[in-house]
Amino acid sequence: MTEEDKKLLNIFEARLRHFMYLHDELKHENAKLKQLLAEKDDEVRRLENSRKELEVRYANLKMARTISIHDKDINDTKQRLSRLVREVDKCIALLNE
Repeated sequence: MTEEDKKLLNIFEARLRHFMYLHDELKHENAKLKQLLAEKDDEVRRLENSRKELEVRYANLKMARTISIHDKDINDTKQRLSRLVREVDKCIALLNE
């Protein structure tokens, strides 16, 4: 093997080691990013569940407000209840079809 061949072999080995190092670094970064993505997915699911729960609570609050006797105008409350009853009747009719 000539000096030129040895030099080329050394350069090749150095570059190969460098690429192996870069490959390992990218594998570690990929693993970290996958873990971060999984954590974010969990957070998104948790926030989505929280949002759904808050929507239910808001709907319940609106319903309680609708049927509240504390309204100054009892006729308004009666009209709201009548609308709710009609809406429930429509839903029942749709379910019976």
